Amino acid sequence: MNRLRSLTPAAALALAALLGAALAFGGAFALGLGGKNTVTVHEVTVDNAATTSASFASDKPLTIAQVYKRSAPGVVQITATSTTSGDSFFGDPFGTPSQQQNALGSGFVIDKTGYIVTNYHVVQGARSIRVTFSNNSSITARVVGSDPSTDIAVLKVETPASALTPLPLGDSDRVQVGDSVVAIGNPFGLSRTVTAGIVSAIQREITAPNEYAIDHVIQTDAPINHGNSGGPLINSRGEVIGVNSQIETGGSIDGNVGVGFAIPSNTVKSVAAQIIKNGKVEHPAIGILAQDVTPDLAKATRLPVKSGVIIQEVQKGSGAEVAGLKGGTHDVTVAGESYKLGGDIIVEANGMPVINLAELRDVIAGLEPGDTITLKIYRGEHTRTVKVKLGRRPSSPSG
Repeated sequence: MNRLRSLTPAAALALAALLGAALAFGGAFALGLGGKNTVTVHEVTVDNAATTSASFASDKPLTIAQVYKRSAPGVVQITATSTTSGDSFFGDPFGTPSQQQNALGSGFVIDKTGYIVTNYHVVQGARSIRVTFSNNSSITARVVGSDPSTDIAVLKVETPASALTPLPLGDSDRVQVGDSVVAIGNPFGLSRTVTAGIVSAIQREITAPNEYAIDHVIQTDAPINHGNSGGPLINSRGEVIGVNSQIETGGSIDGNVGVGFAIPSNTVKSVAAQIIKNGKVEHPAIGILAQDVTPDLAKATRLPVKSGVIIQEVQKGSGAEVAGLKGGTHDVTVAGESYKLGGDIIVEANGMPVINLAELRDVIAGLEPGDTITLKIYRGEHTRTVKVKLGRRPSSPSG
């Protein structure tokens, strides 16, 4: 059973149920893929604006109450409506009538022109979207664009600037384990609920809706639940450092167990900027499937290096194939992990050491489709330099 779940209730709801009791929820994301995820480096300009007893005890920080007072007006509840229909010709002999489904989630305003950030999975497949503000006013929103690879979407509302409270995006690279944080969202449809805790880990990796990896994810013990999806994780300076996206359920329950995950704000900045400018996000790709070289693998198979990225497969028609990179030729199992050996090992990219896949993805994150990346590789015992023209990543790892 998958244990990592998105936070959006996706059951069919009557309007009365929006104010009612327990809801049913959507499924979990797949886990454990050695997927390939990158983000680009353009930035978006935004206007300023289970440890419930967690304190903000350094740097003269804001109190939890102050963070909430400043930020809650910028947090919105999102109702995404979709329609399912039966079809007697395609597997539904009873001709089931169309049914309306409402998915509840959260989001937050990022500027005075009406742009709102949320999770891709909150609005995925929606035919209509309504955004509810802290004064209970509700307005129709449109999807400007979305990126399933980072689980980010940008919405737009047409409303006077005076009605909007943008939340500032902070620098997620500065986040440290132990930092105090506040989450504001709409768990179970309970609008603008605040919870507090700490950053319990950084540099986590989670799986996006399209099964690529999302890097540099922030882990928190601030209680978040279904309906918090797309809401902000805020530091003690009142800055958004992440977008709450998934929770760990422990494999047996569907609610919070003290482990939640937020997409880092620096990823959000670059993705939102591309969406606002182009309506979409294009991720560059080398065109390989690869795995980390581990100490156990290096020792057991006498590899020429102790770290790096070993190519398992080169995708047909990719820049990697054109450049002559080689994939693995034979399978081995080391310490319970399966590898395909015999392929090139990447140890450097554009002059930067490559210790693992995450570091390779970070280098690619600064590039665009069509750019050229210079790789230092080991082929057998010998090193060589290879230039690869980056392509556009397919919609999912399977192509």
